Amino acid sequence: MADKKLQEIGPDKTLLLVDDDEFFLRRLAKAMEKRGFEVETAETVVAGKAIATGRPPAHAVIDLRLSDGNGLDVVEVLREKRPDCRVVVLTGYGAIATAVAAVKIGATDYLSKPADATDIMNALLATDDDLPPPPENPMSADRVRWEHIQRVYELCDRNVSETARRLNMHRRTLQRILAKRSPR
Repeated sequence: MADKKLQEIGPDKTLLLVDDDEFFLRRLAKAMEKRGFEVETAETVVAGKAIATGRPPAHAVIDLRLSDGNGLDVVEVLREKRPDCRVVVLTGYGAIATAVAAVKIGATDYLSKPADATDIMNALLATDDDLPPPPENPMSADRVRWEHIQRVYELCDRNVSETARRLNMHRRTLQRILAKRSPR
């Protein structure tokens, strides 16, 4: 089965991983190397752009929100330097608007975290007419709700009152939700 996966990757096995979560980045890099990719990693938009400009890869997995900016900036550079690059955008703050923006810029697919290496591999290697299978462990409705609340909270600069107003929710209810751990 490993040989079949290697054949699917193609002759150019280069893969750029851009994520500011160091632990996740190392773990994903190891998993993708085991699957036959030649992995190069970056933790910032600046480092990702430098690699995309100097050595544009055939494949890329890019986090949307990085410590120094937006991962879509790296996607734009990849599209300029290597239009055939297959790009998967990852984010912990999944939203339809960002998914549409990622695809318009040129991302091949868009996955919400936590995505495992198999889901990412399927998205990277799917042909245009062959959609990847749905994830084995989709987010629960509670998790989707929690992610949405977190995203709005971040967009409101962590202002509880403003977030509660935008979500049409009582401020104390929102505070209780924010104090809890994220659901699975």
